[in-house]
Amino acid sequence: MTTKVGVVVFPGSNCEHDVVEAVDAVGGAGELVWHKDTTLGDVNAVVLPGGFAHGDYLRTGAMARFSPIMGAVADFARAGGPVVGICNGFQILTEARMLPGALYKNQGLRFLCQPAVVRVESNDSALTRHLAVGRELSIPINHFEGNYVCSPDTLDELRAEGRIVLTYRDNPNGSTADIAGVCNENGNVVGLMPHPERAAHPLLGSTDGAALLKGLISGD
Repeated sequence: MTTKVGVVVFPGSNCEHDVVEAVDAVGGAGELVWHKDTTLGDVNAVVLPGGFAHGDYLRTGAMARFSPIMGAVADFARAGGPVVGICNGFQILTEARMLPGALYKNQGLRFLCQPAVVRVESNDSALTRHLAVGRELSIPINHFEGNYVCSPDTLDELRAEGRIVLTYRDNPNGSTADIAGVCNENGNVVGLMPHPERAAHPLLGSTDGAALLKGLISGD
């Protein structure tokens, strides 16, 4: 059965079509879901894509968390459905308290758009379930507020529970403990700042992002 992936579109999203194309390329079936919808339909997985949801005018992700679709996304996640937030989507998941921590402005206050090498720290997540711990992936970043921060207690908890999914080899933005991605307690909700959909085809310079997306559509 083909995995149907709902890609939520907020006003200001700009990576939704890239995600749909990348999901299709690895064997899934991506479809767009409007943020004002109240149901997800029959999707098997959900992606909150990158961009600038609601213009990020209040705070990144702070307005998007109140979109009607987020109630359905939260219910889907509670039922064990895989939910992935990429870049702005990661910010939305933290604002919705579906993931711990927050995303602040990059160290140095510079917008970053460049390749980044990340290391797989856990294969107990919806994205990395088929990847070896220690594997390095080249995946681009594209953000101004990608500096992941959390309290010392939360960091200890993430480490103890194996919930740090990806770390940067050369930390580009000042993120706590070099964190590039984290997951929830069950591993089905994952947030990451790098863009796997931008590294899913040889013409893009890397296919390492496809390895992550294959995990999303592969099931258990």
